[in-house]
Amino acid sequence: MPTAYHGTEQEQRALNTLIKMLRAAESVSTFLQSGRVSAGLSISQFGVLETLYHLGPMCQRDLGRKILKSSGNITTVIDNLEKRQLVERRRLETDRRYFQVHLTEKGRTLIAQVFPEHVERIVERFSVLSADEQEQLAMLCKKFGMASTEKDPEP
Repeated sequence: MPTAYHGTEQEQRALNTLIKMLRAAESVSTFLQSGRVSAGLSISQFGVLETLYHLGPMCQRDLGRKILKSSGNITTVIDNLEKRQLVERRRLETDRRYFQVHLTEKGRTLIAQVFPEHVERIVERFSVLSADEQEQLAMLCKKFGMASTEKDPEP
């Protein structure tokens, strides 16, 4: 459904593109949700576990930036994962003012179980696009995202 806004051609094109982009993102997010839900994870919790699984321990601030969450939000996400014993905070030995977030064995086991299905579902969803189309979409999303973050500070 295109925008009902009757602005300039440029405004209508931008709004229609945004609507399509947001609907596509929501559609993919909903499609991918089942694996997270069965594991009892929110999208943010899954993002933390996946990031730690692939990149290793990191400071809470860096983790929040990596998954595009504010400092207040990432604290809540990590608190909830800690309650489930999926992650733990450890003080940095080099600077005792900072904590590093680590996966626990329970957290590592959980993400190792759910991540392969998650990837499989992503591959399935993106199979509607050719390899070239996927590359082009990735490039356009990166360009758009980088331009947006240059204008806006942290999330």
